[in-house]
Amino acid sequence: MTPQAVLAQTLKLPNGVVIKNRLLKSAMSEALGTRTGAPTPELTHLYQAWAEGGIGLCITGNVMIDHGALGEPGNVVIADDRDLPALKEWAKAATANKTQCWVQLNHPGKQAPKGLNKGGTVSPSAVPFRSDMAPFFATPRELTDAEVRALVKRFGEAAKVVKKAGFSGVQIHGAHGYLVSQFLSPHHNVRTDDWGGTPEKRRRFVLEVFAAMRKAVGARFPIGIKLNSADFQRGGFTEEESLDTIRALADAGMDLIEISGGTYEAPAMTGVKADKTPVKESTRQREAYFLEFAEKARQAVKTPLVVTGGFRTAQGMAQAIESGAVDMVGVARMLAIEPDVPSKLLAGRKPLYQVKPITTGIKAIDKLGLLEISWYTGQLKRIGRGKAPKPNEPGLWVFIKQAWGMVRAGKKKRKPTKLRAS
Repeated sequence: MTPQAVLAQTLKLPNGVVIKNRLLKSAMSEALGTRTGAPTPELTHLYQAWAEGGIGLCITGNVMIDHGALGEPGNVVIADDRDLPALKEWAKAATANKTQCWVQLNHPGKQAPKGLNKGGTVSPSAVPFRSDMAPFFATPRELTDAEVRALVKRFGEAAKVVKKAGFSGVQIHGAHGYLVSQFLSPHHNVRTDDWGGTPEKRRRFVLEVFAAMRKAVGARFPIGIKLNSADFQRGGFTEEESLDTIRALADAGMDLIEISGGTYEAPAMTGVKADKTPVKESTRQREAYFLEFAEKARQAVKTPLVVTGGFRTAQGMAQAIESGAVDMVGVARMLAIEPDVPSKLLAGRKPLYQVKPITTGIKAIDKLGLLEISWYTGQLKRIGRGKAPKPNEPGLWVFIKQAWGMVRAGKKKRKPTKLRAS
């Protein structure tokens, strides 16, 4: 088969839902919500562009479940159905052209910039960030047992609204150092109660979140998860623990597992290791950063798997699928600079642009892992406003704009949503 023929194959999930091709748009934080957390027309326009661009499954970026717990300014929040009309408009555009669109539900935990959330940040444990990141991220408050249970319930309630709005599915963000990932990590979670202390107890939170969602949306509504293969930091979530978590999620009935890796402190998802050095050239040539781990996961479970990170060519994508290690391939950053790249790949044409590292030339900024997010968020905003992306926009200029936006947002008062114990 030609690479484009491999990518054009449909995929039937275990619950019977069919995805029209093997290309998945992985989540990118758009920061296109209103000041009150509602979707904007720009967000609808952006997802219309991606739906028309040929993607099979589109995962939204970072939709938060609590108005008082944002990961960055401009997050959409689904805590109830107050914004249902706007959500329906977004869903209608995002599911055009027979596109599957799943909403990624998330809670930042401690991974939110200082001053953004009036009530501060929370986490499984009060573990601070490393010293060079402490000026940007505060030490969190440890969640109580009642608050943990309330958060589980909140994930389920948000999933129910997602389905009501007309989206095709939901994805749990269990990667990149956010709250679910924090619960899984022995570095961030040093609890000794029912939510920590052993790998089994650290997995309890994500399994409870999945169960709450499944109860809310039913068996036929797809639920996926984005999960770290590892945290790539000392004392963190390991490959062995990730494989055990994947087995547990598969046994629970998870519909699709997307494999990634890293955190803000060790951004492996952008091709940078924990010691801030790039991944090996041999890994780049193979294209997929996490494909070796996916091969191990495939031996463990039959659940459909996706790898995101490093893909550049149709040949590399097709090879990953034909190897049997994955069922879909995830792309993200190339869609921020070329929204219709799926149609080009499926037609046997090469992308016009290559994804390149974004730098400012200032080491202290470049190693934080935040610059990539800021730069690509800016491209998404351009598309949402009907403008063409700027593949060569200077990284330093984007960082300055994003930093100023966070300062301004931090000065605005935000009333945190009170957690209710279940």
